Amino acid sequence: MSTETIDLKSQLVSDFHTREKALNGEAQSSFHQTRRQALESFETLGFPTPKHEEWKYSNVKNLVSRSYQFEGEHTVTAETIEPYMIPGLSGNILVFINGKYDANLSTIVSPKEQFSLMTLREAAQALPEVIAEHFGKADAQNEAFTALNTAFASEGVFVHVPKNKVVEQPVIIYCFNDARKDNIGAQPRNLFVVEKNAEVKVAEAFQTLGDQHSLTNAVTEIFVGEDARVQYYKVQNDSEQSYHVGTTQVQVKDRGNFYAATVSLNGSFIRNNLNIVLDGEYCEVFMYGLYFPDGKQLIDNHTVADHQKPNSQSNELYKGVLRGKSTGVFNGKIFVREDAQKTNAFQSCKNVVLSNDATMNTKPQLEIFADDVKCSHGTTTGQLDDEALFYLRSRGISRQEAMSLLMFAFCEDVISQIKIEAIREYLEGIITTKLNQA
Repeated sequence: MSTETIDLKSQLVSDFHTREKALNGEAQSSFHQTRRQALESFETLGFPTPKHEEWKYSNVKNLVSRSYQFEGEHTVTAETIEPYMIPGLSGNILVFINGKYDANLSTIVSPKEQFSLMTLREAAQALPEVIAEHFGKADAQNEAFTALNTAFASEGVFVHVPKNKVVEQPVIIYCFNDARKDNIGAQPRNLFVVEKNAEVKVAEAFQTLGDQHSLTNAVTEIFVGEDARVQYYKVQNDSEQSYHVGTTQVQVKDRGNFYAATVSLNGSFIRNNLNIVLDGEYCEVFMYGLYFPDGKQLIDNHTVADHQKPNSQSNELYKGVLRGKSTGVFNGKIFVREDAQKTNAFQSCKNVVLSNDATMNTKPQLEIFADDVKCSHGTTTGQLDDEALFYLRSRGISRQEAMSLLMFAFCEDVISQIKIEAIREYLEGIITTKLNQA
């Protein structure tokens, strides 16, 4: 089909109304009304263009000029996805195919008293008050992709960790797009509610099967209750024909601890939005990121640390290695609200450019409305240290090996922060291979 005739916006709006007709009484629920309002926002906003400040360096023209199959049955089996699983990574395995949770391919090993799992649709019916309180914190009024995802939310999962419970095994979410025959679109939407003094580790991994184009528009919302502890990892090692827009929206309450690491290794277009609201005192938030754009790939990381209450701290470190004609984008925002006295907030973005044709665009932002704070931010973009390279070569190490050693040391600041051993070893292997090919 000619891309000139594609109107993806109209296709999605039509799909929404078709689905709505089949809802019957469910169409009157507050959950669906939230989705309807999100669709109206999407119709008003339309897809962003480079004229939008937040999308200045990330043109979605190629992404939205194609048609995608968002419905239909898949033929993916356990044998199909086995080669794409992270080796040695065990736990509660939640498999999504084309954005929809597949219980038959998933494995839950933790006892029910540690956490409960149901689809968003089931949760909206069984726990309407909980969903009303926690669903929809991601901005569907101003962000077109978030609005679009919210409008179609139903097939994702709701994970609830009760008070004082520790989920001993991590919750691993694998999102596969089956693009072996058609262009596939997927919109996974997940909600985690981690109650007071509870603890869980969560990891998301994204992969496309096949050579056709795929679009993932994902939103994950995480509520971190008082004294709760959440580790969150996001790994993207997708196909060359994949487009990914992902938003992770986090709310942290008093003395909550949230720890995030986002690693983007491959994909044609990647946009990661990590938005954290520190809505309590004595919160601790840590954000780590690592990205490897190559060829003509684009990887865009937008982060927000919004300090709304006093005595909390956020620490952020993002690093990038750029090759080929790739483009990297980092926009990190820190907000310190008027009531957030005694805030500590630190942000750093460091990049190494290995090609004259690669481009890195950075925009750190710091907006402070309180007067008793400690905040800093900064970015650096450059090439490898010639003196360090000379030092290694003078000891008989080849230029290729010396460059790989230096670059691995550069990346290790982030990789070492990944606390799930199997994920860390998996990433170390892929990164070592990429650096040896640089």
